[in-house]
Amino acid sequence: MAKIDEGKYNIKAVSNMLGIQPGTMRAWERRYNMIVPVRNDSGHRLYTDEHVRILKWLVDKVNQGFTISQAVSLLDRKEMEQPHDIVEETMDRAAAIQDELLEALLKFDENKAHDLINQAFSFYTIDKVLVEILGTLLVRIGDLWEKGMITTAHEHFATSILRSRIGIMMHSFPHNGILPKVVAVCAPGEWHELGLLIFTFFVRRKGFEVIYLGSSILEEDLEIVIDTVDAKFLFLSCTMRENIERTLTLIDRLKNDKPELAIGFGGFAVDSLPQKLKVTYEDHIVGQTKNEWEKWLVNKL
Repeated sequence: MAKIDEGKYNIKAVSNMLGIQPGTMRAWERRYNMIVPVRNDSGHRLYTDEHVRILKWLVDKVNQGFTISQAVSLLDRKEMEQPHDIVEETMDRAAAIQDELLEALLKFDENKAHDLINQAFSFYTIDKVLVEILGTLLVRIGDLWEKGMITTAHEHFATSILRSRIGIMMHSFPHNGILPKVVAVCAPGEWHELGLLIFTFFVRRKGFEVIYLGSSILEEDLEIVIDTVDAKFLFLSCTMRENIERTLTLIDRLKNDKPELAIGFGGFAVDSLPQKLKVTYEDHIVGQTKNEWEKWLVNKL
């Protein structure tokens, strides 16, 4: 608990300094009692420099992937003075969970896999688990499969487990009716949909209404869906290199037929594109990281 000195900042000032909503600050204080703001004669909160320092530390930890409850549990002066040790510890823990989860999936151990996913969600935010832990695991599984080190059965089993967990959470988020509708589907000939699921989850978290179609469908059927829902965004996932040519052909045709449609695509196959094609289709490549996805969406809105 912070020692109260002299309050200098009102809640709006602290909110602007730290980029955190006043309602969130009040909820943290009420739930965790990690600071006690001074009250002025009017009963308004006033925060000291020490309060601001503590809140900034907590915000930084949340941005690194901790839940607020985990960040508060780590809150003491020694840990605040040694943030790099904490970051390294949480990175090691995340990597260990990912390694154990990969082992469980490759042994077809469903119970162990679910236990490890639960463990990840108990310690990290939803975004960190989905994008950084499971997303990175997806890349590893795809790489092992492409090199012939695991079977299609392993890939299908991993996809089934992760799809079920992602799907349950994805449909729990409300959509913003003001935002344009999105269609998400695997590229022509593709049936590897786990990467598309994780990206779709990210888009749903942003408030977009997503029509998720999963594995590849007939191109004429895809156009019917786009027209029916009046979609403004289309996302394609291409994993196999042999499908990249058909994917680019589809993008070219849709660009010509539907110039108002924003088309993005990603997946393992995108990395194998020659540099010349990467430049040609730069406007459509959504990237691999959360920050790249965010930037692509912002630029298209």
